[in-house]
Amino acid sequence: MKNSVKLFLAMLAVTFYVSACKPKDETIQKNVSEAIKAVQGVTAEVKEGVVTLSGTVAIADAKTSAETAAKAVEGVKSVTNNITVEASPATAAPATVVTNNPVVNAADEVLSKSVKDAIKDFPSVKAAVKDGVVSLTGELAVTKWKLLKMSLDALKPKKVDASGLTVK
Repeated sequence: MKNSVKLFLAMLAVTFYVSACKPKDETIQKNVSEAIKAVQGVTAEVKEGVVTLSGTVAIADAKTSAETAAKAVEGVKSVTNNITVEASPATAAPATVVTNNPVVNAADEVLSKSVKDAIKDFPSVKAAVKDGVVSLTGELAVTKWKLLKMSLDALKPKKVDASGLTVK
């Protein structure tokens, strides 16, 4: 009986010692705030060892830097990075410029060579290229037509004219 009481007290003492050794949220908060103070506009909140970063920074490197600094603090279990990187005019997407220029297609010579390669597995089909338009003649099964059409469209001609092609 005396041994079990001593054992219980020893385990209780170890439990208190271990829990007392863990950094408290307040201590973690103070240390994280100190670690990220170089990153302007960022704040940290700590709950049960989990750090949540928030705020706005000018560049993505600052966001990464704050997260790395917070993770390095003793007692931090994980970091949730809710920092926003503000878009500067230099990094914002450029405006789309719409022009009336026609689509630039592969030159007929290059396109003809590619078309010839694309139809080599379809002996019943003949093709001609003029001004970026591929004109097809012959006969072809529906399933094979779909494959051929995808191959030809990938070559980016102005148009694929299949009016002379019989699809069965």
